[in-house]
Amino acid sequence: MGIKGGRPHAMTDVPLHYCPGCTHGIVHRLVGEAIDELGVEGRTVGVASVGCSVFTYNYFNCDMVQAPHGRAPAVATGIKRARPDNVVFTYQGDGDLAAIGTGETVHAATRGENIVVIFINNAIYGMTGGQMAPTTLPGQITQTTPYGRDTATAGNPLRVCELLSSVDGVALAQRVTVDNVKHVREAKKAIKKAFQYQMEGRGYCLIEVVSTCPTNWGLSPTDSLQWLRDNMLPYYPLGVYKDVGEKEAKE
Repeated sequence: MGIKGGRPHAMTDVPLHYCPGCTHGIVHRLVGEAIDELGVEGRTVGVASVGCSVFTYNYFNCDMVQAPHGRAPAVATGIKRARPDNVVFTYQGDGDLAAIGTGETVHAATRGENIVVIFINNAIYGMTGGQMAPTTLPGQITQTTPYGRDTATAGNPLRVCELLSSVDGVALAQRVTVDNVKHVREAKKAIKKAFQYQMEGRGYCLIEVVSTCPTNWGLSPTDSLQWLRDNMLPYYPLGVYKDVGEKEAKE
């Protein structure tokens, strides 16, 4: 009897360190499956960011590089320009990508760097204790906003896909989530498309995954998924915000 649903070859046989209910593991698997199906493991280079996913380099069989906080797009740019035949992706959280790394993110996109960015948005700083992040929702309670995020003083959350959709160098900007089977399948399709676009030389691709953080939200894994549906998805609507391939097809 054959094994169904085994570990992707592009992932190592190492237990993940993430908290119970965290969706990082699901997204890791989808990236691994995309690499397997495209047959590019031997020429793929991943760039790990700083945050909960700092140990990403332990979980993929492809070459991995550890970048300083927020600098994953710059590191990925250097790798891709030096080795254009390699398939290069970054894996970043919202604190890394949308706070200290905002400048790197916007300018890599503006230059149309031919890389894939996997962006995990769980609306909080996870690894460092649950502080407010650029993506924290209005009124959301965190360690540094015990009375809820006050937009009058802290500003409004940053919507990354909407921001990057206006940038000419972006080939694909899509927001997905992994809270149910249907959404997992859609996320897998989006991630694979991003890698395919890179292989076709189309430019910068970002897949934003709206995710959970049960530990810092103070919720059970089940309740955190419902909180995501009730609170995050209305503020961060799923969908394709820019797709040069779809535009070409219509033309």
